[in-house]
Amino acid sequence: MNSKSPAHRRPVRRAAVAVAAGLALAVGLGVSTQMQAQASVQGPVKVSAAAVQQPVSGTPGQAVTRVADFYGAYVDAKRDYTDPDSALAAALRKHYLTSDFAKRLAAWEKKNGADGVLRAQNVPVRWKVTDNGPVGMGREVIVTLTFGSGQTTQNIKLFVLLERYDHVSAIETTTAG
Repeated sequence: MNSKSPAHRRPVRRAAVAVAAGLALAVGLGVSTQMQAQASVQGPVKVSAAAVQQPVSGTPGQAVTRVADFYGAYVDAKRDYTDPDSALAAALRKHYLTSDFAKRLAAWEKKNGADGVLRAQNVPVRWKVTDNGPVGMGREVIVTLTFGSGQTTQNIKLFVLLERYDHVSAIETTTAG
């Protein structure tokens, strides 16, 4: 049997017909489902502001981006109360903090019984990072952490100082500038 014989072409033709039939069925179902959905909508759909996702962007070497990356990853590592990733949290500290500040932070944590990066015993539900400008040879970034939910929330404002090589050299509750 050669490649041009009718017996050889039939399986290909059958497969093409099956694909076309499946495609037509899918398109037909999609159209009918779409028409039903449109018919059930009584007016414009309102989307709450909380449901709209805000874009996140950054630039390598930018202080705000660096601090936001650190806090985002750190909160994620600490957030799981039943199984926090303490190895990841430690690795993040080693990567983002100066070694001198890491030692001072460990002493602060021992004295205060709280996480020094978060300045709290629990983990925030939200955080916001904004640039506060240059301070000496570094840059200060404000981190606002929100704890709690509903009407019982508390905000803590932290002032994070980055040295000129983009490592965190201080986290304070008052500005250095």
